[in-house]
Amino acid sequence: MNKTTNTTQAWIITGPTSGIGRRTALELAKHGTVVLVGRSPDKLSGVKAEINALPGGRALSVICDFADIRSVRRAAEEIARLKLPIAGLANNAGIMSTRDGRSAQGWDLAFATNHLGPFAFTEALIPHLPDGANVVFTCSGVEDPKRKPAVASGFRGGRYISAEASSRGEWEPGGSKMSGFDAYATSKQGNLATVLSFAREFKHLRFNAVEPGFNPGTGLGRDANAILQVVSKALSPLAPFIKYWSTPKRAARVITKVLTDSSGATGVYYDENGKPMLASEQVRAPGFSDRFVAETRKLLATVPQE
Repeated sequence: MNKTTNTTQAWIITGPTSGIGRRTALELAKHGTVVLVGRSPDKLSGVKAEINALPGGRALSVICDFADIRSVRRAAEEIARLKLPIAGLANNAGIMSTRDGRSAQGWDLAFATNHLGPFAFTEALIPHLPDGANVVFTCSGVEDPKRKPAVASGFRGGRYISAEASSRGEWEPGGSKMSGFDAYATSKQGNLATVLSFAREFKHLRFNAVEPGFNPGTGLGRDANAILQVVSKALSPLAPFIKYWSTPKRAARVITKVLTDSSGATGVYYDENGKPMLASEQVRAPGFSDRFVAETRKLLATVPQE
């Protein structure tokens, strides 16, 4: 991949206040203006100040609750009004919750925050992105039921039935025994399906995905099963040297490299080392990913425009 260093460009990143998102925001600051999109004004202000304190650093912040589609649409409109030279969008916002919750629209909280919100945000911004702009989704290998590390952690892959069923917190039978794991895996499968389908649909843009690896200390690491948590804590210093493991700093570098890539690559799924990897057999099937996108659009259309 070739990367651009045009500091006149603007880069949008969601979920930039902690972990991988914060590290990515700091990396993107080397490439131009950073638009920080998140829920907490105080946390956004902190990262904004940190970037603005850097030599040549410039950051703006936009408030957005990705579990609320109306908030998502307002945030996209606010960004569009800024008339910035947007070069890329990093969809990093997401949650890994072991508790049931409902969004502003009454939908499963994890599915809404991780998939529906970022999907609506991206679609709202597409008309404002120039040809060749890059869009990157932070995805996860836990969507693949054949991925051994994910299975060992308690995941059983994406359990998608339909967008409506997912919004109700209903998953294909035979899933994980761990609360919240099916919701997370299915929402991440939705991210990946979006990338693959959008890459085919929007030829003038570039859509790619990154599996950032298992990052001890992030939300996913904290909500893993008890045995894995103990092992993770003990082996955390060795994360960069363990297969499938990484650190927020390392993951941020990979995401930034993909986002600032000028080669024109699209529809590629990158692993924690920045190398192309395969998605699950299910999500690789064009019929499945296109259905996921079509059903998502139908569900989002039930939320009236303001």
